[in-house]
This record gives sequence, C-alpha cells and structure tokens, in this order.
Amino acid sequence: MLQRKYSKVRIISNVLICFVLITLSLLIIVNRQRVVDQITVWQFHSTSEINALVDRAGINDNGKFYYLASQPKLDATSDFNNECNRIENVTAILGCYSGSRIYIYDVTNKQLDGVREITATHETLHAVYVRLSTDEQSKVNTLLETEYKKLENNKDYTDRMAFYARTEPGERDNELHSVIGTEIANISPALETYYSKYFSDRQKVVALDIKYNSVFQKLETRANELARQLNTLALSISNDSTQYNADAQVLNDDIVAFNNRAENGQFLSQAQFTSERSVLSDRVVELDAMRTSINNDITNYNSILIEYNSIASESKKLYNSINSTLAPAPSVKVD
Repeated sequence: MLQRKYSKVRIISNVLICFVLITLSLLIIVNRQRVVDQITVWQFHSTSEINALVDRAGINDNGKFYYLASQPKLDATSDFNNECNRIENVTAILGCYSGSRIYIYDVTNKQLDGVREITATHETLHAVYVRLSTDEQSKVNTLLETEYKKLENNKDYTDRMAFYARTEPGERDNELHSVIGTEIANISPALETYYSKYFSDRQKVVALDIKYNSVFQKLETRANELARQLNTLALSISNDSTQYNADAQVLNDDIVAFNNRAENGQFLSQAQFTSERSVLSDRVVELDAMRTSINNDITNYNSILIEYNSIASESKKLYNSINSTLAPAPSVKVD
C-alpha cells in the first residue's frame, strides 16, 4: 500500500517537473530575445564611462538594459568607420546600431559636451525599436507620424528624414523613434507615456541636444550676420569707389581748366578768382572726406572678414572633431 502511494507521488512529481520544463521551454521560446539579452548583459563587461553616458541622459534601468544588451563601444579610431558604414559624406556620423551592437564615436572636444550621451541614447532607442513586436511598432509608428506632422515645416528635420530615406530606406519610423525621443521636448502625452518605459527623465537628453546644437547654431548665426555685413560693405565700397573715381576725374579736369584760365588772365576780377577757387577747395575737401569714408569702410570690412574667417575656422575645427573620417588609425601596443 505504501509502495503504491509512493509510485503515485513520483508520477505526479514527474508530471509536474515535465510541466514546469515545458512551461519554461515555451517561455524561453516566446521570450527568446529577452533571454539572449539577459545573458549578454550578464556577460558584458561595461565601464563607468560607458554607464555614465546613458545615466546622464536620463535613461532608466529598463532602457539601460537594452543599452548594455547592445554591448556599447566608444571608439575614436578608424575602426569606427568599419562598423558604421558611411553612405554619404554630407554629414558627420556619430554612432550607429549595427550587428545588434551600439557604436559611439568618442568625441573629446569639450565644446561639444553631451554629444556622446545623445548618440548613446539615440542608438539605444534603435535597439528598443527593433525589439518591439509588430503590433507594438504599428501603435508607436502611428504616434510618431502624428508627432512628425508638427515638424514638417522645419527644414532641418525634413532634410534629415530625406537623408535617412536615401541612406536607410524603410527605416523612417525607426529613425523617427530615436530622433523624436532624444530631440523633441514637447510631445503628445501618449508618446511621452510610451517613452517613460525607457526614461526616468527624457528632458535630460533633450537639454543635452539643445546645448550641443546651440554651439553650431551660435556660430552659424554670427557667421550669417557677418556675411550680411560684408556683402553690404562690399557693395557700398564698390559704389562709393566708382563715384569717387568719377568725381575725382571731373574735379581734376576742373582744376586744370581753372589753372589754365588763371595763367591766361581770364578772370574778370580777383573776387571771381577767389570765389571759384574756394568752390574747388570745398570740392577737394568733400572728395577727401569721401576717400576717408571709403578707407574706413575698407578697414571695417577687413576687421569683419578676420572675425568671419575665425568663425569659419572654429566651425571647421568643431566639425573635424566629430568627423570620424579623420579618426586616427588604431595602434598596436608592443611590450
């Protein structure tokens, strides 16, 4: 009797074990990506610098999980370009999500503080997007497209999306998912609720993006202002110089004629001579003043041109600091 009870217990136990194993197997199959990600996170050896990027950008633990599952790598060598293929050379490539990994160009220029954090977050949102189910993507895409309609009059964004359309056909919503998530402060409550799954404070990365872009925007604004001043001065100098040369020729002719008349005694009186000479002298003074004004404009033009060239040089240096095509080749350490 005892043996029979034991057999029943053993059978029930085996059935339960089989049930648990089957359930676990089904869960692993259904959540295969999550399991793979978890194993990757456990095995990935991150650094404080890598972690700090998304921490500063306001990503929460859930978002950080997908970041670490993508084995992020900071790189300032030419290897970066091998991982992040450059299809067009019209813009700097700061990062990419390639082969299920995140690559971030290691920008060290302190003026561009925040660009690495923005890039890390942008690429993390790509990792998130590709893991959404078809239904989830469809729902998010609807929210993203509605949000993008508010940006369609912004040339910067329309140019950006046109660039993505050429270089990454079919990835429009995937890119919008990263662009809107990291750059747009005010979005719909529904979309903000969605992003809250991955951010503790999304405004942190938006603030970093504004700060980073303001460096280039200030330079561009000042350069455009100086360019307008240079164009205005150049036109003024050209017109005034033409007028000055014409007036000088007429005045020289009049002075020659006056001197000839004086030498030939053609003035009827001393008063007439003095009056006409005074008029010519006034014209000489006016012409000298015009010449001085033109020279002042030329001096001002040259001064503005120096500042304009300085800004152009600074802009070039800033661009070069984020231009991965200029990255140094990797070196091999020999002990």
